[in-house]
Amino acid sequence: MTTAATDNEGSGAHPRFAEALRELGLDDLHPRIRRFPDATRTAAEAAAALGCELSEICKSLIFAADGVPVLVLMDGASRVDLDLVREALGADKVTRAKADVVRETTGYAIGGVPPFGHRTRTRVLADRSLLDHEVVWAAAGTPYTVFPMQPKDLVAHAGATLVDVRERTS
Repeated sequence: MTTAATDNEGSGAHPRFAEALRELGLDDLHPRIRRFPDATRTAAEAAAALGCELSEICKSLIFAADGVPVLVLMDGASRVDLDLVREALGADKVTRAKADVVRETTGYAIGGVPPFGHRTRTRVLADRSLLDHEVVWAAAGTPYTVFPMQPKDLVAHAGATLVDVRERTS
């Protein structure tokens, strides 16, 4: 029997994300989804819960480029440089999307947005810093669930373009 309820049982992944895993042929990922009693809404909370480095967390951030939502995948220890995103997209203006735009675009609340399995198809950029790790952890559709994946596979399944959009520290 293959239903969202049975395939997703125990993992706590959001039903939309569970369906995305099925559609992408990633059913084997379900047992590796980790659910925590306390929120892993921020990269720091997720890293603390997992006992991993902050940079091993993959943040899924929605921005508005000339008013059009775009997803940026960034390592948890870094910040996104909006000017670099603007240049990468050839946009005039890039701003952080408001919470209602994030939910409308992705189908998920901030703090639980996964790198793929969104309500609508958006352009996706992935910062190269993610490739510095063997495995990264990303949200599984809720603020309490995360999943591990090799960065190159995560980038491929998200349909992301690799870019350098990390804010440089002086």
